[in-house]
Amino acid sequence: MPRLFAGPGDRRIKRALCIVAHPDDIEYYCGGAVLLMTTRGVQVDFVLATSGDKGAREASKSRAKVALIREREQELAAELLGVKTVNFLRHPDAELVETLDLRKELVREIRTSRPDVLLTFDPNVPYRFHPDHRVVGRVALDAAWPSARDPLTFPKAGPPHETAEAWCFGGLQPTLEIDVSEVIGKKIEARLAHSSQTRSPASLTRRWRATAGIEKFHQVNLR
Repeated sequence: MPRLFAGPGDRRIKRALCIVAHPDDIEYYCGGAVLLMTTRGVQVDFVLATSGDKGAREASKSRAKVALIREREQELAAELLGVKTVNFLRHPDAELVETLDLRKELVREIRTSRPDVLLTFDPNVPYRFHPDHRVVGRVALDAAWPSARDPLTFPKAGPPHETAEAWCFGGLQPTLEIDVSEVIGKKIEARLAHSSQTRSPASLTRRWRATAGIEKFHQVNLR
């Protein structure tokens, strides 16, 4: 059996796909890993199941306006991370459920992007965990293996594709630690692009410089 990828610098990785729930999830959990890949020429694509349309504390704001703002922020952050393709599936925020329709959507995204590695949530976090994160992680893994691989599963969702690995973030049992300190400045800049979600840029910058230099993942072999 082929050995697992050593990290973002592994030359076997040519393409990567991040599947997350909300704008700013990528910057929070794996922005450094994305930067380490894009700076050496890996094509990284983003898929967001929602547009974060409930990501505001003011009840007077319309969900449509919040979604528009957050999509624009995510596109700016993606540009800073060296990513050109960002797809929004536009499901309602905080309402994701595990369905075959959602799995089919993610199969289509995987077969379109054709990644060597999938970056998504670890769905196995107990108790307090955003339900959208749990759903996206579980459905993304099920979409990657075996659904996207098998030609008779969702045959209209594109030609089959086998993703070698998934790197699951946000979990309690990481098996891969990545030092992203060399790109921490750019990672912070990308996170600050989400200005609607940032109360104090100076405070976030200080905190992230102290704590965000290591990103942790649980590697899942999908070969």
